[in-house]
Amino acid sequence: MSSLPKRRLEKKDKPTDKIKVLVHGFSVSKAHRAQKCLAKKIIAEDSFPYEPKIVAGVDVAYTEKTAIGAVSVLDYHSFKCVESQTAICEAKVPYFPTLLAYRETPATTACIRKLKSQPDAFLVDGHGIAHPYNCGFASHLGLVIGKPTIGVAKSRLVGEPVSNNQEVLLSYKGKIVGSIVKTVDCAKPVYVSVGHLISLRRAVEIVKHCTRSGRIPEPLRKAHEIALKHKHQLQETPLI
Repeated sequence: MSSLPKRRLEKKDKPTDKIKVLVHGFSVSKAHRAQKCLAKKIIAEDSFPYEPKIVAGVDVAYTEKTAIGAVSVLDYHSFKCVESQTAICEAKVPYFPTLLAYRETPATTACIRKLKSQPDAFLVDGHGIAHPYNCGFASHLGLVIGKPTIGVAKSRLVGEPVSNNQEVLLSYKGKIVGSIVKTVDCAKPVYVSVGHLISLRRAVEIVKHCTRSGRIPEPLRKAHEIALKHKHQLQETPLI
């Protein structure tokens, strides 16, 4: 079995600002075709040789018509909060299986753009290349912001487990697309995959390091808490 082919890092690789979200008359078939094209741009190799200093988690919560994006930046060793930001957007795109990126990217990019710090990597609540079209939310977001992203999902979308020494990898159509990581003995595993600009080995290493007392890595857990807090505040004091 082989991993996805790697593209070499080039100076011309920049954030894909031209990725657009279809709103009116959302076309699932067009969105899937776009994912196939975007998958070819994903770089599954490390873009930074040093140990991370700060890492971020991103998550989105929803009211009926609103998306609340949250990003939490933590120190890689102490897990103290360096910075957090939120953004509120209209939830224009409905939920479609395999197309989470089109629904969640606007809110997440909006809060990421507010950051004053520069996280070394972003942990994303969703899949990266462990996706039917090898371009899930984590990969899509990585291409948009031009930063290393890691997919951390709670359930498997595609692939079958393959044992490799002491780790369990995820194989899809003859390619290794992720790793099944048991972060806590008494809990279900998480599904880690390359988003963009990082290797699977490094992605798994960061996820394991960032997991302290529960199943979910600290940056994602904090981002989830922040998104929910702002959701509840929004419901209590709705926008006029």
